[in-house]
Amino acid sequence: MARLLGRLGGASAAHPWRTLLAWLLALVAAVGVAGVAGGDTHDDYSIPGIPFQVGTAYLADHFPELSGASARVVVHGDQAVPEPLLTELAARLKQLRGVAMVAPPRLSADGDTALIAVGYRIPVTDFAGSEGVDALRAAVGPAEKAGFTVALGGEVPENFSAPSGSAEAVGVIAALIILVAALGSLVAAGLPILVALMGLGVGTSLITLLAALTDVSSTAPTIASMVGLGVGIDYALFLVSRHVEGLRRGLSPREAAAEATATAGSSVLVAGLTVLVSLFGLNLSTLPVYASFAYATFATVGAVMIASITLVPAMLGLAGRRVLPRRERAGDPVSTAVRTGPTRTERWARWVGARPIRSALAALVVLLALAAPMLGMRTWPQDAGSQPESNTTRVAYDLVAEEYGPGANGPIVIALPAALVPAVTAALPGQAGVQAVAPPLVKGEAAVITLEPTTGPQDERTTDLVRRLRAELPEGVMVTGNVAGFGDISDRLAERLWIVVAFVVGLSLLLLTVLFRAPVVALKAAVMNLLSVAAAYGVITVVFQTDAGARLVGLPHGGPISSWVPILMFTVLFGLSMDYEVFLLSRIREDWLATGDARGSVVRGLAATGKVITSAAAIMVAVFVGFALDPDVTVKTTGVGMAAAVLIDATVVRMVLVPATMALLGRANWWLPGWLDRLLPATAHAAPAPERELVRR
Repeated sequence: MARLLGRLGGASAAHPWRTLLAWLLALVAAVGVAGVAGGDTHDDYSIPGIPFQVGTAYLADHFPELSGASARVVVHGDQAVPEPLLTELAARLKQLRGVAMVAPPRLSADGDTALIAVGYRIPVTDFAGSEGVDALRAAVGPAEKAGFTVALGGEVPENFSAPSGSAEAVGVIAALIILVAALGSLVAAGLPILVALMGLGVGTSLITLLAALTDVSSTAPTIASMVGLGVGIDYALFLVSRHVEGLRRGLSPREAAAEATATAGSSVLVAGLTVLVSLFGLNLSTLPVYASFAYATFATVGAVMIASITLVPAMLGLAGRRVLPRRERAGDPVSTAVRTGPTRTERWARWVGARPIRSALAALVVLLALAAPMLGMRTWPQDAGSQPESNTTRVAYDLVAEEYGPGANGPIVIALPAALVPAVTAALPGQAGVQAVAPPLVKGEAAVITLEPTTGPQDERTTDLVRRLRAELPEGVMVTGNVAGFGDISDRLAERLWIVVAFVVGLSLLLLTVLFRAPVVALKAAVMNLLSVAAAYGVITVVFQTDAGARLVGLPHGGPISSWVPILMFTVLFGLSMDYEVFLLSRIREDWLATGDARGSVVRGLAATGKVITSAAAIMVAVFVGFALDPDVTVKTTGVGMAAAVLIDATVVRMVLVPATMALLGRANWWLPGWLDRLLPATAHAAPAPERELVRR
C-alpha cells in the first residue's frame, strides 16, 4: 500500500494542474448534481418495538387528529387576554397546513395568559426546514402587533433550530492561525484548509444526494461538517508536515510529496478507515436518525480522506519550496534544519521515557478524576427546558410552567379501549405525582385520557410516574405522548450503548492488529481511547448538568445530557482518537523496525510527531469549540464534548500515558505469536520478513 500511495503522491505532485482540475470538476459536478437531484433533510424518530410507538400507532388508527405533530401557542399580556383576539387567532391556526384540531384556549387563573394547543394530522418530520414555524409565526402576527407576548412551543417549533452559520467560520479562522504558527508559512498553512474545504464541499453534496434516497436527519449535516472539517485539516497537516521534513533533508518537491504520501499518507488512510469503521456502530442503535448520522459523516470523512492523499501532494508539488518558512528558503535547506540541541518535545519525551511508572500513574489519576462525574450522568432528549432563555420555545416553556404548573409542559397521554375507561379514570386521581386528569375522549371502541403530572418533563419523578402507570394500569392500556416517548428513547439508547461500544472496540482492535501486527499495541490503544471518551463524558456531565457549567456555554441552568449525545460522541471520538494513535505509532514503529531499540523508538517517535499531534489537536479543538456556539443543544453538547476529548487525548493520553506505557512494556509492545503472524496479511505497516523476525525475538 505504501508503494502504491507513494506512486500516487509522486504522480499528483508531477502533474498538479491535472489533479487540481480533476478535483474542481468533481466538486462542480457534485454540487450541480446535488442541486438538481438532491433531497431535503428529514428526521425519522420512529423506533419499532418501544411502548411509545405502540401507543402512537393506536392513536393513528382511532384518533388521527391526535397522532401527528403538536404545537402550543402561549399568549401573555399585562392584562386579561380579550376573547375576540383568541377567537380570531384560533381561526387562523385552523387554516394552517396539516392542522387537524385547535383546542379551546385555556386561560390562567388571573386571565393574563392563554394556552392554545394545536394538533396536526401529519408528523413533525413532514415539515421542511422552518416551514411549520413560519406558518405559526404568520398566524400569531396580529396578536403580537396588538401588544401581547406570543411564544411558540410544542413539537413543531422545538424540532426546528436555525443554524448559527458561525461554527465553520470560527473553526477555519482559528485553524489558520494555529497552522501558521506550527508551519511558519502562510502557503503551507493554507493548503490543509483549502483541501479540507474542497473535500467538505464534495461530502456535503453527497449528503444532499443521499437525502434524496433515504431519510437524513436535519442535524446530521452539521455533525458531519464538524467531523469532516476537523479530520480534513488534520490529515492534510500530517502530510504537509512530513513533506516539509523531506524538503529539509534536501529532497525535491516531487520526491518529498511522494515520500509524505507513502508514509504519512498510509497513516491517514488507516486513521480514516478507523473513523469509518467506528461510524458503522451507529447503526446498532436501532434508531433511523442515528443511521443517517453514520451515512452523512461517512460520506464527508471519506471525501476529505481521498482529498488528502490526492489533492495535498498535487498542491505541494505546485507550491514547491514556498511551504518552507521564508528564512529557510533563503538559505541552504539542510543547514537551516540543523539544530543545536534537542527540541522541547524531545526533552519531554526523554523525561517521560525516563520516568514511565510515575508518568503513567499521574496520567491515569487525571483521567479517572475527569471521568468520575460520568457516574452521575443522566440523559434525556433535548426539549425546550434546555434552550437559552431568548428562544421562543423556552419562553413558552417558562410561561406554561409559571401559569399552569411544570407538569403542563409534559402531559401524559393514555390510549385505551373504551371499556377500560371507568377503571382507569377511577385509578388515576389517586396516583402520586398526578396533578390533573382531563375528561376522557371516546370515539367508538377507543378512548384517550390526558393527565398532567406535578413535575416537569425532565424531572426523574415524571419518568417514574410513566413507568408506574405502565406497571399498574390494566393490560391493554398504552401510556404514550412526548414525555413517555422521550423516556423510551433514553432507555433504548442506554441499552444499546454497550452493544455499540463492544462492536466499535472489537472492530477497531481487529483493524489495528491487522495493520500494525501488534495485538498488545492494539489492545492498549483501545483501552486508552475508552479512557479518553470516559473523561469527555465526565466533562460534559459537569458542564451541562450543573448551573455554573451550563452558564459558561450560554444555557440558563443545568439539566440532563441530551440522549442523542453519548452514543454519537463515542463512535466519532473513538475513531478520532485513533487518528493520533495511528500517526504516533506509525512513527514509533518505523524507528523500532530500523533500530530494534524499543524504548528509544518511543522517545524518538514522540519527539518527531509531538508538535504535529498537538497542532492537529489544537485545530480539532478549535473546530469543535466553534460548533459549541451552535444554538442547538445537541450540537453544542457534542462540540464541547469532542473538544474536551481531543484536548485530553492529545495531551494526557498521547503525550504522557502512551509513551509511558510503551516505555514500560518495551519489546513486549511488538510481541506477535508465530501462528498469528502467519494468519495476518501483509500491510503497509507490516515489517519485511527479516525485521519481523527481530520483532518476535
